[in-house]
Amino acid sequence: MPPEAFGSASEPEPEALPVVPGVEDVYRDLLKMAPVPEREFLAVAPPAARAALAGLVGCGVVHRDEGGVLHVRPPRAALESWAAQREVEAARARAVAETLTGLYTAVHGTGTAFVEVIEGKHAARELFRQLQVEARTEVRGLERGPYLRDTARVPEEVQYDGLRRGLRYRCVYEGELLHDEAMLAAVRAAVGAGERARVFPELPLKMMLTDADRGLIILPRGGGDDADAVLVHRSRLLDGLSDLFEVFWRLGAPIHPTTDAAEPDAEPTVATQRLLALLTAGLTDEAIARDLGVSKRTVHRRVSRLQELLGARSRFQLGVQASRRGWL
Repeated sequence: MPPEAFGSASEPEPEALPVVPGVEDVYRDLLKMAPVPEREFLAVAPPAARAALAGLVGCGVVHRDEGGVLHVRPPRAALESWAAQREVEAARARAVAETLTGLYTAVHGTGTAFVEVIEGKHAARELFRQLQVEARTEVRGLERGPYLRDTARVPEEVQYDGLRRGLRYRCVYEGELLHDEAMLAAVRAAVGAGERARVFPELPLKMMLTDADRGLIILPRGGGDDADAVLVHRSRLLDGLSDLFEVFWRLGAPIHPTTDAAEPDAEPTVATQRLLALLTAGLTDEAIARDLGVSKRTVHRRVSRLQELLGARSRFQLGVQASRRGWL
């Protein structure tokens, strides 16, 4: 868990849910006519059909190909995928809102006793180390870049000391960090030493939590490579930071110490995509087994492997993670 500062990220605009007047009529008409050029369809449809069609296309129920031809897709899989993505985004938004509200309250006058501002990257790095030395049970962290320029890209010895004395480490890394070979090797080394690590595409901030009584947030200073930190003691803000970590921990995909396990580059295979498509369509394991020509036990084993690979605790979460990675 090397020290770092964080940058900025932008979120894509979510597609609108097609709950508009006439959406059922438009879908029913398309079932009869598709595939059909969009211009030809709109020429005979009522004026209100345009908005309904835009919603259906936006959530994936209707596909418009490069030639402008409309194709109808099974609605359940498309809408469940849409809903799953929105649920993830809503969970992230609520968690970040709670964190930012706590920060705002701390800065603007109520409850400042539980917050200390640490100025300068050298003081922040020393506190980062000291908190790990004093931790008794667990260290949790969200890791995102860019790194401070003069920071070595290897886990610090204090982390290895903590692991040797039984301290638990759980860390979620931002996906872009692992594109760096040195960083990926460092993370694997930490995992090999006992750290439990996961990866998530984008994280909102860099922070570390020790036990249940202190948290450290690293804040960049202007556009340079300097940084400050906010030390948070027991409070509702610290509770919010803890909840924020657990949200991303549940959504992250596990990182393993070996190359084969850590990088699922071979996925998604055609077989995996077919299995995920059948799962999101709501088929039972027996029906999936018949469709794939395998045993029910084989289906269960493959689903369990995918859940472990993507860090999903349920089949619903598996669908969410697969959708986020473009596997569906």
